Amino acid sequence: MQIQVLKSKIHCASVTQAELDYIGSITIDEDLMDAANMIENEQVHVLNKRNGERIITYVIRGERGSGVICLNGPAALKFEPKDVVIIISYAGMEFEAAKTYRPLVVFPDTATNKLK
Repeated sequence: MQIQVLKSKIHCASVTQAELDYIGSITIDEDLMDAANMIENEQVHVLNKRNGERIITYVIRGERGSGVICLNGPAALKFEPKDVVIIISYAGMEFEAAKTYRPLVVFPDTATNKLK
């Protein structure tokens, strides 16, 4: 039996942009993607600490070192620049393997979105 478990998380990054006129997704600085073991087009859940909104979208690679966290498309109506977000990815794995799996959690500097 496979179950879904937390694979990785970017905990408390700041939204830098919200672009309504876009097809959808979240753009994430490639440094943060690498640190959190996330890849382009991977499904993620994005949680907004300001208003409790939670969306499911996919990752677009942002410029390395830019600190970008940009909510694109309709999500731009629920997230604003400077909102603090948690970005979570999940993975399916066998039940027994999941018992010992340790997710990767990244804590960027909330002011710059750079790795501490």
